[in-house]
Amino acid sequence: MTAPYGEISRNGLWSNNPALVQLLGLCPLLAVTGSVVNAIGLGLATTGVLTCSNLAVSLVRRQMPDTVRLPASVMIIATFVTCAELLMKAFTYELYLVLGIFIPLIVTNCTILGRADAFASKNPVLPSLVDGFMMGLGFTLVLITIGAVREVLGQGTLFADMDLLLGPMAADWTISVMGPDYPGFLVAVLPPGAFLVAGLLIAAKNTIDASIERRRSQQIKVMPGAKRVRVTGKIT
Repeated sequence: MTAPYGEISRNGLWSNNPALVQLLGLCPLLAVTGSVVNAIGLGLATTGVLTCSNLAVSLVRRQMPDTVRLPASVMIIATFVTCAELLMKAFTYELYLVLGIFIPLIVTNCTILGRADAFASKNPVLPSLVDGFMMGLGFTLVLITIGAVREVLGQGTLFADMDLLLGPMAADWTISVMGPDYPGFLVAVLPPGAFLVAGLLIAAKNTIDASIERRRSQQIKVMPGAKRVRVTGKIT
């Protein structure tokens, strides 16, 4: 039975977030999140591929025998990754050069292959479409959060080089958070900074989940046990 759309959305954004809970796709998450624009670019490409591949796999799920399901899913994902790569080359070529090999490597992203095999191959089209979009959105939000923290700490700016994604209209979007004399925090720019920020985000999510669970358990009322009542007289 297909889960309700609210549950599918909650799983993708929070309960089963691919980056914070499943810990999938960590290689691009840690490698290209040095700035917000890099995170948005990779996040949009991943979300588009994940949504379209879920849709395609769900459409042909009854025609795919189990023996060829995995290679067929990989071919479908590779097709949409190629489309995303060509679109980025056509419209955001400079950003494509910055992201480099991590755009083709979306093919090997375990999140996309995992959702295609675990959800899209077993569920109808619309739930699979929603699942793909929400998983991609949850992954993108984590990318943007890590990218924002690393950019502020490492460079002292926010939304720098957004023109690489949105064109000349975003050339002046750079916000100097730390001031012009900020020397920069090198660790935040390097891969260890990505590990630290990602670890802090995971710890924060676990703390919030534990707090919610504790509050929920406190609200549960213990119902008194049933008592035997002796009835006398005639019952009609």
